[in-house]
Amino acid sequence: MIKHNSMILFEPKRPYQEIGLVLRQQLIDGLYQVGERLPPERDIAEQLDVSRTVVREAIIMLELENLVEVKKGSGVYVLNIPTTSDSQENIINDDAGPFEMLQARQLLESNIAEFAATQVTPGDIVRMRAALELERKEFENGTAGQEGDEKFHLCIAEATQNSVLVEMLKYSWLRRQHSPMWNKLHSHIRGVGYRADWIDDHAKILSALKRKDPIAAKNAMWQHLENVKQRLFELSNVDDPDFDGYLFSSNPVFLVDQDK
Repeated sequence: MIKHNSMILFEPKRPYQEIGLVLRQQLIDGLYQVGERLPPERDIAEQLDVSRTVVREAIIMLELENLVEVKKGSGVYVLNIPTTSDSQENIINDDAGPFEMLQARQLLESNIAEFAATQVTPGDIVRMRAALELERKEFENGTAGQEGDEKFHLCIAEATQNSVLVEMLKYSWLRRQHSPMWNKLHSHIRGVGYRADWIDDHAKILSALKRKDPIAAKNAMWQHLENVKQRLFELSNVDDPDFDGYLFSSNPVFLVDQDK
């Protein structure tokens, strides 16, 4: 728990909520005025000794409260000052931060891909190819649809022949689709050009699955979702559009050495 002078009436459940409350209290205390720019994320992260992804998610929390406004390439500006009478129960919900969601997907789906490589059938490969082709068509048409992307990941889960893993995968996607935090993050991202790299990642995953190589499949999926995290972090950055940001201070899982 990060200590500060304010009294927390509602215990935050997630790291970004804790940081969001600290920043919120700074607004109440008059540290920043309406129209004033908040310090860069990098400075806030260093001051509070947390990662920039947690600060990014805390800013999104304040956006959803209409307390700050994010201006791409300019920074975060104060829109409104909260009052101490505001109920924190109404402020904090149980929504996970977008980068926390991606980290969970990385852990889940890399292991799903590993197991799928041992169970995959020719029919599964056909369905994956169709999903990848749909994804390519969506990209070529310049649409924001993600039907092909979701189908591709779902086909991999289905290739495990394990209904529980399929349901876990579906739940993670459903939760993302209905997440105010996730949708607010994407409101700062323009265009779909970045998805070309993700299609290439999917092709590598498919290749590993076709070879029935579990280690290569796991590593390819892990790297794909790492690429997604980093690209979304860079694209949604408001302080420095060219910043080559990190996501988490360390990865909880290391890639398996394919030479062993």
